[in-house]
Amino acid sequence: MSFEHAHLAFIECHLTRRAGERRGRLLRGHNYAEKLFLKQVWWPLFESFDNLHPEYEIYDWNRKSQFLDFAYLTSSGRFGIECDGFQSHIKDMDREKFSYALNRDTFLTGMGWRMIHFSFDDIQNRPEVCQMLLQLVIGPHLIRQSAAPSLTPEEKEVLRMAINLSRPIRPKDITSFYEVNFRTSRKWLGSLVAKGVLTKTGSGAYARHYELNDGA
Repeated sequence: MSFEHAHLAFIECHLTRRAGERRGRLLRGHNYAEKLFLKQVWWPLFESFDNLHPEYEIYDWNRKSQFLDFAYLTSSGRFGIECDGFQSHIKDMDREKFSYALNRDTFLTGMGWRMIHFSFDDIQNRPEVCQMLLQLVIGPHLIRQSAAPSLTPEEKEVLRMAINLSRPIRPKDITSFYEVNFRTSRKWLGSLVAKGVLTKTGSGAYARHYELNDGA
């Protein structure tokens, strides 16, 4: 499928799923710069618009509605993509709006978003730079998404603890922090070993320490 046909289907799909201001924002906000980003940066890398949402509504800390140019939503992360034009960005910006823009990105980062900004000049004249940077940010998450084993919420919490510790994780670390019994902590750790995320260390029937495998 050509880009033009794919882009038309992409926008029509999102228009049919929206109403009110969300639909109006897509009609008004998805313009030349956004389409050019898709054509020169996104499409050459992915040749698909799966999980990509144009003019995506988010809320700030005051529950004030805002729209991202694009949101890329996957099981491995949420990415906000903005296409910033120099003239319009500077013309519409005062000190208060400048502060708000910085605070909004910081707030979204705190809420688990990864924000990516591209200038219109780079999108138009240096798309290969944008492609390289986009791949640098998103690529590792796509690799992990396709290659990583499926983990339960409890296993994810244990893995997070193992990553944050500066030493091998122990069953008693889990029993103490999550207030579960020793059998449960060993069950969670054993499951991560079976999935290739951790490796037992120590001798005997009961391992005392578990280390992260490379790439985990």
